[in-house]
Amino acid sequence: MNVTIIQGDAAQQADALVNAAGTSHKMGSGVASVLRRGAGGDSNAEVMANGPVDPGEVVATDAYDIDAEYVIYAAAMPHDGDRQATTESIRNATRNTLEKADELGCESVVFPVLGTGVAGFDFERGAELICSVIADYESSTLTDVRVIAYSDSEYESLQSVADTIQD
Repeated sequence: MNVTIIQGDAAQQADALVNAAGTSHKMGSGVASVLRRGAGGDSNAEVMANGPVDPGEVVATDAYDIDAEYVIYAAAMPHDGDRQATTESIRNATRNTLEKADELGCESVVFPVLGTGVAGFDFERGAELICSVIADYESSTLTDVRVIAYSDSEYESLQSVADTIQD
């Protein structure tokens, strides 16, 4: 399985794109807003009909007008209480996303760094968690896993973390 660090926005060409979701699956800001605008159709209504879920759980829907087959909504943060992602919710959401992508027969998947941003988890620590789970995962179908960063500083941090884990 090839793991690549990329910089850009969430609208990438892949079999599955991952949305850093909350447990209600309501598509708000950040990655969700990019995917919601790109998908069009009833993407938000479809995923919300499958929620709420527990932290770490995932739901997959059609990608609608996005250049992908699926969007996988990874609930790394709760939509109640303190709304903070945790080590456990990020690990579980990452592992469950990889398992869902395998179940769907995906060869490629694009991840944001789950649990950071509005979910309040430290970006570098979140990158370490996600990269570690991906590195330890043995996929039956995935050959291309991309982890995406938006800003220059996030990209540099994510690349540094990935280099350390892959060494």
